[in-house]
Amino acid sequence: MTTDTPDRILRIKTVLERTGLSRSTLYRKIGEGTFPKQVALSQRCAGWRESAVNNWIATRFPFP
Repeated sequence: MTTDTPDRILRIKTVLERTGLSRSTLYRKIGEGTFPKQVALSQRCAGWRESAVNNWIATRFPFP
């Protein structure tokens, strides 16, 4: 099932709340390649695609 709604961009505060990770753990996982990289929004601003974060959560904690 596909939707035509655009992918939202989540800022770090929201990503940390949704994943339960600390900031340092989040960046460590990005460096290890086990968490999606952020998307540059401007020179000093970044965010994560909501679909990438949701996919990471779904694969990390699958529901029975």
